[in-house]
Amino acid sequence: MSELQAYPEVFQNQPCLRLDHACGDTVLVALHGAHILSWTSGGAERLYLSPQAVFDGHTAIRGGVPICFPQFNMRGSLPKHGFARTSAWTALPAEDTLEALELQLCSNPATLALWPHPFTVTLRVEMAPGTLQCSFTVDNTGSEPLDFALALHTYLRVHDLPLLQLQGLAAQPYWDDVAQTNRLEPGTVTFDGEVDRVYQAAPEPLTLLDGEVQLRIVQSENLADTVVWNPGADKCAVMSDMPDAGYQQMLCVEAAQVNTPVTLAAGEQWTGWQRISVL
Repeated sequence: MSELQAYPEVFQNQPCLRLDHACGDTVLVALHGAHILSWTSGGAERLYLSPQAVFDGHTAIRGGVPICFPQFNMRGSLPKHGFARTSAWTALPAEDTLEALELQLCSNPATLALWPHPFTVTLRVEMAPGTLQCSFTVDNTGSEPLDFALALHTYLRVHDLPLLQLQGLAAQPYWDDVAQTNRLEPGTVTFDGEVDRVYQAAPEPLTLLDGEVQLRIVQSENLADTVVWNPGADKCAVMSDMPDAGYQQMLCVEAAQVNTPVTLAAGEQWTGWQRISVL
């Protein structure tokens, strides 16, 4: 018998799927955007979901794990972060022995009007005690190559931002979007004011130290970038879907491929993933 069970659920009037593990860990995923809204492990919520997030079935949801595809930020002609996070996805039938949740989005007239490439993308959400893994698969179903960017835009819930330490990025080059310059990380990343950086992914896992809480963050080797973002007080204050002090409770550590797009040949498939574990 599987240790996992899946149930349909409604959250903020949005259809969702909930995945429960026998150990007590849970994941909640909205069909809107294939958006992971919650991951509880060890009795604690590990993701940050803004209490002012908009749940209208059209707007991108603030917090959780949004999917940035096929564009990151404003690096292209598409709407910010692409269309995956604002599209209606379909839940795939569960396997006979449930191992994960899978949601899928296929090209359609709305996506083709924005991005003229036939595709199928699948988000697979897997859970083990203390661990959440999100895998994103792209299938090029067209007859021509396609280029895409991706970020699994994970909002981690934190408790003490001034004392927060992100270890594992020492000596990695990064683009500092606040200072608009390239830099080299001298050591442990700490947070004082706005942080918006695209790092060259480190060869070893990252460790986030947040008081007594420690998280290990790993991403697949074919995701070459790691985005680290916190809006800081000033930017957070002008974000309509965030409380003024919301920046103190979150940190985004994103598995990404944004500096160099992935080129996927016709008929080919690509998968990248991020795994987070409570230590």
